[in-house]
Amino acid sequence: MKKSISILFLLFFTFAFAQKSIPEVIKQYNKNSVPYITVEEANKKLNSILFLDARELEEFNVSHLENAIHVGYQKFDTDLLLKAIPNKQTSIVVYCSIGVRSEDIGEKLIQLGYTNVKNLYGGIFEWKNKNYTVINRNGEVTEEVHAFSKTWGKYLLKGIKIYNQNKK
Repeated sequence: MKKSISILFLLFFTFAFAQKSIPEVIKQYNKNSVPYITVEEANKKLNSILFLDARELEEFNVSHLENAIHVGYQKFDTDLLLKAIPNKQTSIVVYCSIGVRSEDIGEKLIQLGYTNVKNLYGGIFEWKNKNYTVINRNGEVTEEVHAFSKTWGKYLLKGIKIYNQNKK
């Protein structure tokens, strides 16, 4: 009986506090209000997509997808975006670390009238986890990816996790 209780206790804590996967986190935090595109699909369409990075500038400077434009999250500027991307039919893929902040920015783009907006499923973490290339602020290929925090960083399985610029 005592052994059974110990096993049940162990199973409870294993499942109650188990590390979630990117799909579980996205299901928990997102509303699916912006259609997704997988990293594989996006990688095949690199030349026909405008990537918008919805992370903070510090994260973007560590690494980002090639040719991505930083739009940020906290300081997202709709007026600046409307001037920079006047064609509202432009094929846009918004991304962040795993796809939560990018959904919010994607919603704003749709509200502004953009008609071809997708959210990169799994964000830059999944991009790197699938061995696709990221570049740093100097345009050089890098293994470093800003992992945002220890909590979110556990979903970045490949590359070198960076938590702040002073860590180099």
